[in-house]
Amino acid sequence: MKRTVPNITRRDFLTATAAGVTSPGIALAGKTSDTTRKSAVLHATDLFRPPNDPDDHWDLACVYALAHRGDIDLKGILIDYPPNDSDPDVMAVAQMNFITGLAVPAIVGSPPPSKAHRDSEPPAGQSDDALMVLDALRQSPVPVVINIAGCCRDIAAAAKAAPRLFAEKCAAIYLNAGTGSSDKELASKLEYNVSLDPPAYASIFDLPCPLYWMPCFEQIQSPWVVREYGTFYKFRQSEILPNLPDKMQNYFAYALGKVNNANWLQYLTGKKDDRLLAEFGGNYRNMWCTGGFLHAAGKTVSRSGDIVPLDKAGPSSVFTFDPIKVRCSDNGVTEWGTDDKSKDRYIFHVRDVENYESAMTAAMKSLLMSLP
Repeated sequence: MKRTVPNITRRDFLTATAAGVTSPGIALAGKTSDTTRKSAVLHATDLFRPPNDPDDHWDLACVYALAHRGDIDLKGILIDYPPNDSDPDVMAVAQMNFITGLAVPAIVGSPPPSKAHRDSEPPAGQSDDALMVLDALRQSPVPVVINIAGCCRDIAAAAKAAPRLFAEKCAAIYLNAGTGSSDKELASKLEYNVSLDPPAYASIFDLPCPLYWMPCFEQIQSPWVVREYGTFYKFRQSEILPNLPDKMQNYFAYALGKVNNANWLQYLTGKKDDRLLAEFGGNYRNMWCTGGFLHAAGKTVSRSGDIVPLDKAGPSSVFTFDPIKVRCSDNGVTEWGTDDKSKDRYIFHVRDVENYESAMTAAMKSLLMSLP
């Protein structure tokens, strides 16, 4: 069945008066309200096959590792509707479910609406993907964290359909998109995830729930390097791949090598392709989202790369989330400034530019090595 959701404009959104709701175990401004309860998490991602960028397969492995460790309760995977030359990689989700023994559901998001049929489309929020989001919020005994690591369209549509539910049951949104520069000219250069649907991206800043903004870059212009207000870092894949269990190495080989083999389980449990793993091990992988996954689980990363509880990290953390005042225009351009009085809007801040990349790489390595 064809599923469509109209583009979201900010004037479409209902304004909710509820203040941000804090979920047990969700870290706000570097603090946790209850570290004994794990966060419920919904992961929205542009996970495609062949990959648009295989960082999404690394991200998927990270959220599954946190679920396997018991740090989060992974409620579902929402995969963006893919471009014409790709398919949603539901096989990667099946592989991670098999490896971890979990049974996390996955659903595919809605395609962009065609202008010719916009008037005849169903109301926003009635598509299967939006219903999955709303059901996850309603059914969870605790408020749910939502990771957005791709297009904002599906989460925006769900929030438009039920703003009060978002006020009550969305613990926080971790928004992995945009540029973090406070310079208007630099901020006007749209990052890729923003460009997919700028009005939907803009609407996320208006939602009645805490927002942890994770700009992908401080500025898009090359060279891509670690900067204070951008989540970007990179690592050589050989730093991690050889240290992982065999099934995890096969999982990455299956994704990175664009293996033309529908037998995803046989490949996962079969013999390692050492040639392919060696070939891709030498490549660098760009990453963005890791810090948010850990933060939502009540964790952070020390300068030495250790994953530590937020309430015990002190000044050793290589990143923080700082309170801000922020607004975003319908065309996806942000303006922000620090605001110590803010209780529900935060920006990712690299506190140790020199050690951030190595620390995040070490943290991700130890996280993925915990998988069976």
